[in-house]
Amino acid sequence: MKKRLIYILIATGLLASSCDALSDFGDMNDNPNATTNPAASALLTNVLAGFGGYTSTGQYAPALYSQYLSETQYTDASLYALAQPAFTGYYSGHLTDLVDYKKRTEGSVNASAVATILQQYIFGYVTDLWGDVPYSEALQQVVPKYDTQEEIYKGILAKLTEAEGQLSSAAGGVPGDIIFNGDVAKWKKFANSIRMIYSLQLSKRYPGASEYAATEFKAALADSDGSIATNEDNFVINYPGGNFKNPWRNTYDGRKDYAESKTMTDIMASLADNRQNAFGGANDDFNAANALLTSNKGFPYGLRRANAEAFATANTDFARVLRGDFRTETSPLVVMSAGQVLLARAEAAKRGWTSDVLANVYRTGIELSFKQWGQTAAATYFAQNGVVLAGDDSDLTKIALQRYIAHYPDGRMGWNIWRKSGVPTLVPAPDAVAGSTIPRRYQYSPNEYTTNESVNEAVARLEGGDKMSSRIWWDK
Repeated sequence: MKKRLIYILIATGLLASSCDALSDFGDMNDNPNATTNPAASALLTNVLAGFGGYTSTGQYAPALYSQYLSETQYTDASLYALAQPAFTGYYSGHLTDLVDYKKRTEGSVNASAVATILQQYIFGYVTDLWGDVPYSEALQQVVPKYDTQEEIYKGILAKLTEAEGQLSSAAGGVPGDIIFNGDVAKWKKFANSIRMIYSLQLSKRYPGASEYAATEFKAALADSDGSIATNEDNFVINYPGGNFKNPWRNTYDGRKDYAESKTMTDIMASLADNRQNAFGGANDDFNAANALLTSNKGFPYGLRRANAEAFATANTDFARVLRGDFRTETSPLVVMSAGQVLLARAEAAKRGWTSDVLANVYRTGIELSFKQWGQTAAATYFAQNGVVLAGDDSDLTKIALQRYIAHYPDGRMGWNIWRKSGVPTLVPAPDAVAGSTIPRRYQYSPNEYTTNESVNEAVARLEGGDKMSSRIWWDK
């Protein structure tokens, strides 16, 4: 008799379903020595405290596949040879915590709506990495069926629309909200922003201005509650340090396995883009004299271990991921920014989906991205051939490149943009496993095959089978 996978498990690490030491970062459990009866506020605080992992260190592989980052020592992931992870931790961790949070705040419309918004963001993250995964029966059935990615995306957008409409300033607070402090107007903007970015991801499947993706995008953009349009409305996690520190700090806490890739620094140099002042740091030692200096020396991507170690030894000032002051214990981490949203609007405008003035949203998106990183875009930046819009098909390429830059170092989004647009032009790792190409998805964990027969139906829907090279639904 086959073992059955229970998706309600105890998760570890980033996605842990617990309320560990939340001191200085929200309310503690009713009993600080027990985790069996967490306070509702502590559940949400714990989820939000870990939410930065979705845009940083929760999964390094997408940032490696999109070539935002390079590995400096153990290079298996860059060579496309790393064993694939399981997705069950997402279900047993944050997604389950949010189910519990809803139960413990029963009757609070705003708390339930916020939890739904966060759940849909996570489901989008998971399906973008693996493709078809459990959705409609997830968190309800011991062995949930795998939904198609089309069903998942449409379900996500419907749930986001519903939750955004439920939020009301008259419907009470949001216990444990460390992001917007219960400001439902900002949660509405966040929900509408996710709706736009997720619907735009479907442009390969629904390119037309009257098709599903455009219709969903336009509905979110037209919503009277608005979307993220200024950096003051960004989804930002402000870490207190200690037990809850910026995850990029942990990356360089006694180690230096990752670097900004030469692919990325070359792109920035080609555009004389001074966001690089923030994107790369010269050192990981905060006691060093140059701890807060910039480095534009990108680390070559996809080298075998010996070659990577040789480069690191000869170039001790290679670019660490982010300048030092952006990865201290208490450095804020942006999950979604106005620049990213405005540049998504620019792509939609170029596709003819909206009546946004393309030149305006494009330039504003770039300017807001620069400001997010403490930089200013010079007038000359917008005049160069690689940036200025020409009124032809090359505009989509330029917009995609700006979106790719604006989402750095969020690997999932960099990988999404590249898979959807082919921008930037990426060359496979030079020392990659023979015959391999840049991955386009994660493979399913071996445990799925012994615990959930529904995986076989999902694999049958993949052209080429359960391989890293197979394309997920929206990538076809």
